[in-house]
Amino acid sequence: MSDEKTFSLHILTQGAGGGHHATLRALQAIALTQERPWQIQVTDIGQLLESLDPSKTLFGLEPNGLYNQMISRGWTWLHPMTMALDKLLIRLFSPIGVKLAKRYWRQQRSLDLVISLVPLRNQGLWDSLQRVKVNIPMVTIMTDFADSPPHFWIEPKTKSYLICGTDRATEQARSLGVSEEYIVQTSGMIVHPSFYQPMSSDACGGLRLRRVERQRLGLDPDRITGIVLFGGEGCATMLNIAQSLDCISERVQLIFLCGYNQKLAQALQERPTQLRQHVQGFTDEVPYFMSLADFFIGKPGSISISEAMVMNLPVIVEHNFSTLINEKYNAEWILEKQVGMAIKSFRRIVPAVEELLKPDNWLRYKANLAAIQNQAVFEVPDILQRILDAK
Repeated sequence: MSDEKTFSLHILTQGAGGGHHATLRALQAIALTQERPWQIQVTDIGQLLESLDPSKTLFGLEPNGLYNQMISRGWTWLHPMTMALDKLLIRLFSPIGVKLAKRYWRQQRSLDLVISLVPLRNQGLWDSLQRVKVNIPMVTIMTDFADSPPHFWIEPKTKSYLICGTDRATEQARSLGVSEEYIVQTSGMIVHPSFYQPMSSDACGGLRLRRVERQRLGLDPDRITGIVLFGGEGCATMLNIAQSLDCISERVQLIFLCGYNQKLAQALQERPTQLRQHVQGFTDEVPYFMSLADFFIGKPGSISISEAMVMNLPVIVEHNFSTLINEKYNAEWILEKQVGMAIKSFRRIVPAVEELLKPDNWLRYKANLAAIQNQAVFEVPDILQRILDAK
């Protein structure tokens, strides 16, 4: 390995939601495991362009603070307005954004590949890069199942490579005019390689270990277990779900992953209930907790859904007017693939769980999950290396 050329990869991410950072961590982990000759530098685009962020300029919040507040408070019905505002401000202040990005590129002594994990900014990032580092390729890795045009993920006027995780995203890229040579489709979204590691190399041993670990968390080792996850910021809806499912506490138990939302975790822990539950704050051990579950309840986030798919968990998500614009297709995808349920409101979570657990439905969902073979995290490093070698 010492005789190999070392490539400098610059990955651009942002602090809005958890999908971007989950994809980043997955790329870093697989690069380390495969001993890729890469030096990876990470830049938060929100900090780089902080002076242009409406969260700061209009509301005095941290970069992307408006988006994260909207998610944690369950105010997702505001998303069409906040996205329209973002697109308008990015267009108005594009010359300033390009100027700031050009300054950043000039400061980079070593640069072989730019990887964008962020939407909305890719036209400006491409323009600024071409004005400073003309021959440096750029790759946009979509962390959503589909684009939300115009000017969200796909920018057909650029020559940025576009890595798509679904047929829909690939079709959108073609219909918007992206050249075929720049479109690359993978078998799914990038999921951290730790989700592919079994709890035990022996199937029976894995089942025994799962029972032991459930007991260690205060759960019934043999009861059907759901995992409730609403991203890194959590969501107040999780408390409503817990209260609704109290009425079938003799049949199911729940693991709540609350992320950074300490107030939510405390409310779940302190509420009087007969429901067996484990409440967890922010954790890097999501694969461990998912391995103890039988099904998933949460918002239709692309990465969370993909993680549940890898862990063979049927899903229940909500799909209505307040679903985030870039997550609406995810719910349609779940129904299309028949790997779970998309309900109009979590107020109907009890009949949804009961429907999910009916033997015929359960067997159908599990069979469809087994047919999905997402290997994207193992495919993308080879894709990136081919682009580097071609350069």
